Amino acid sequence: MRIEQVKIYRVLLPFSVDFSHSLRKRSSVNNIVAEIVADRGATSGYGEGAPRVYVTGETQESAAKNIRDFVEKQNFPWNLQEADEIWDFIDGLPREKEHNTAVCALETALLDALGRSQNRHLTDYFPRNFFTGTIHYGAALPLDSRQTVVALGRQIKRLEVRKLKLKLGKNFKQNRDIFEGVHQVFGDDCDIKIDINCVWDLDSALQHIPLIDRYKVRVVEQPMMPDSPEIGSLAARLQPLGIDLMADESACCMKDIEKILNQGHYGMINVRLSKCGGFRRSFAMIDCLRKAGLPFQIGCQLGESGLLSSAGRALSLLNRDALYFDGSYDEYLLKENITVENVSFGPGGKAGPLNGPGLGVRVDRRQLARLAPGPVEKISRPL
Repeated sequence: MRIEQVKIYRVLLPFSVDFSHSLRKRSSVNNIVAEIVADRGATSGYGEGAPRVYVTGETQESAAKNIRDFVEKQNFPWNLQEADEIWDFIDGLPREKEHNTAVCALETALLDALGRSQNRHLTDYFPRNFFTGTIHYGAALPLDSRQTVVALGRQIKRLEVRKLKLKLGKNFKQNRDIFEGVHQVFGDDCDIKIDINCVWDLDSALQHIPLIDRYKVRVVEQPMMPDSPEIGSLAARLQPLGIDLMADESACCMKDIEKILNQGHYGMINVRLSKCGGFRRSFAMIDCLRKAGLPFQIGCQLGESGLLSSAGRALSLLNRDALYFDGSYDEYLLKENITVENVSFGPGGKAGPLNGPGLGVRVDRRQLARLAPGPVEKISRPL
């Protein structure tokens, strides 16, 4: 496959409803899309990244600049024949978390293009020791009023989804209302994780322990800021109750994983493609966690288009031993999308492989152009 050009799109994806967590209230997101144009336009591959300042320190502009810088490197695989050439290129890129969104978008675009040129699905390029044909996603509930949580909870219950992630914040009363709303809808027939997005200190966390215990929460995700000196004290209080701390913003790269394993405070890791720097780096993290015996989940960024959702689907299907799967929320969250295919999960959260080569989805070029109205950056093959 002869690559002729790489294009960079800055896309804005509108939500059908506002979705809040402790750090943001969102009605849309700004993502980045990379396109690989090859074989005189006969082949195109796409990849997406979701830059979030509060996760990896990246913005849409910094991610675009990083993609441009990576493509201009001497070892960019302009003549791409095998996946090993992609891995060699990715392994030579910076490993700091501030580059992860760009690495994810560019790596996925290369894999999608290679798969399309060879008529192979993206999962064919990875070990299939942990492959499964079916996974079951959970659903997320926003940091909102009890009334909203009850209404959304009823929709989720109709979908027969029982694995829930609750977004919580600093306000104890609001958090209690969210728990009560969920219990009103589901009773005890649900598996609850809570996601704090870093905003608790130890006093806030300790205040919530009776509430967490009462509603049988199994996992508390990222309650404090990365490197908080109080996380060990909280872990010591939760472990006797059978409640695991899950690292998210604290686990963006292999260096973070090594630190977490050394400290021993977290009992689970949230692996997300854009946050962790794409497939190659996510698999390295997962392999390390398996060897250490530390559980993980395959997560997602809020506001993924069908591109990143399909990539997350592939990663999930390749890792059946993940304890939880979050993602494929497309039709439930997005007002507009850029893929032709619907990548949403079905009843019970059930989802399987996507048909077709590469990521298994096609990009609606008109939608992409409309949702990325600014100038498209183009990097052409060197002469």
